[in-house]
Amino acid sequence: MLLTDFITNVYANVFSSFLVIMPNLYAEMSVGEGLRFLGAGVAAIGILGAGIGQGVVGQGACLAIGRNPEMASKITSTMIIAAGIAESGAIYALVIAILLIFVVGG
Repeated sequence: MLLTDFITNVYANVFSSFLVIMPNLYAEMSVGEGLRFLGAGVAAIGILGAGIGQGVVGQGACLAIGRNPEMASKITSTMIIAAGIAESGAIYALVIAILLIFVVGG
């Protein structure tokens, strides 16, 4: 069995069981609660942007260190500050998602 066949079977089993279980978990959920969870999922998309931003920051730092290795300590400290700024967006998205799930409407 090829690895791709194995991965395909695993994903098929996970998603099919997910589709069977999910309607039963939230059978008593109102439309407002469903929209609240949908909003939390949309807010969590901000985490994707932070991951991309940190990847770009890391790539730039690696390229800069490759061009000028003597400046590695200054480049690294600047990279850490920039990664922290990029991570703050993910933290805000996480806080908003948690507030939507646990505080709003309930």
